[in-house]
Amino acid sequence: MFHHARRSRGPRPATVRRRRAATGLTALAAIALAGCSLAGGGGDDGGADPSADGGGVVRVVTHDSFSLSEDLITAFEADSGYTLEFSAPGDGGALVNQLILTKDSPLGDVAFGVDNSFASRAIDAEVFEPYTPADLPGSAEQYLADDAGSLTPIDVGDVCLNVDHTWFTEHGIAEPATLEDLLAPEYRGLTVVPNPATSSPGLAFLLATVGAFGEDGWVDYWADLSANGLKVVQGWSDAYSVDFSGSTGAGAYPIVLSYSTSPAFEVAEGADSAPTGALLDTCFRQVEYAGVLAGAENPEGARAFIDFLLTEAVQADIPGQMYVYPVDDRVELPESWTTFAPLAPEPFEVAPEDIAANRDAWIQTWTDTVIG
Repeated sequence: MFHHARRSRGPRPATVRRRRAATGLTALAAIALAGCSLAGGGGDDGGADPSADGGGVVRVVTHDSFSLSEDLITAFEADSGYTLEFSAPGDGGALVNQLILTKDSPLGDVAFGVDNSFASRAIDAEVFEPYTPADLPGSAEQYLADDAGSLTPIDVGDVCLNVDHTWFTEHGIAEPATLEDLLAPEYRGLTVVPNPATSSPGLAFLLATVGAFGEDGWVDYWADLSANGLKVVQGWSDAYSVDFSGSTGAGAYPIVLSYSTSPAFEVAEGADSAPTGALLDTCFRQVEYAGVLAGAENPEGARAFIDFLLTEAVQADIPGQMYVYPVDDRVELPESWTTFAPLAPEPFEVAPEDIAANRDAWIQTWTDTVIG
């Protein structure tokens, strides 16, 4: 799911990165800090057995915002004997496209970062081999992509409109609160969003409007929004980091599509308030998955990596590294998140089967309506 310096989510493994299996005190100390084995518990479809002779390279295909703490990766390699090798063909949408195009000669052993707006496309293309981890948290079951266990939920986050509190205060204009508010004359020319044809957050926002206005209303909504001076850019980074007035880009647009967690990133050290805020009545919930690639050279290693992603240590690391919520709701969150990064109480929803049946048509209709 993306990309602040936040969801820029730290180092970007855009090129293949091979790591040596770690040995020595650093890795052992990291394991001790994690408090348990990071090799995972194994699944009911032949998951990795930490006592078995593992080893070899595990090729992880992910998006360009993937990030985990190096000490956890080092500890996993030392504990399991596997060596992780990462590659990232682009954002979440590019990831799915590449997985489908290369399914007969898979790019790796395991994929992380397919979200619920694209999951059905990859599942229908038979990209994944079913695997259900034995330690799947109970809170993750509601996000399963199908009954076969094609994908394992790893994290969740809400895609929402964000506003620049400072800009609205300085201009004496009340902040919008709902999707409908954006159509009012006082908000003309103030909103920037990424293109749903090229951006997974952009697609999530398109789905939010489908959920909000239904099949009979979402197209008219976008036509009206476009007529009210909407700006569309290729990706989330351009919208948030360049055009948004409330972040590093200091752009001209005080309303931007981002995440419910984004305001926590903008809080200055020692401050007790955020200069930006998420509009929680405009959100769509994204779920990110991991899956074993069909035809993987190292399927056992792939399953071990998925088990690793569900360990308490990794789940606790996810908020600080990728600015999304762990799928395991038993994991303690950073204190600031309860204040500045709440999930939406009632995000808009679209049934997975409706997304699968209509996604491409909705994107084309959106393009015809907004881009022309």
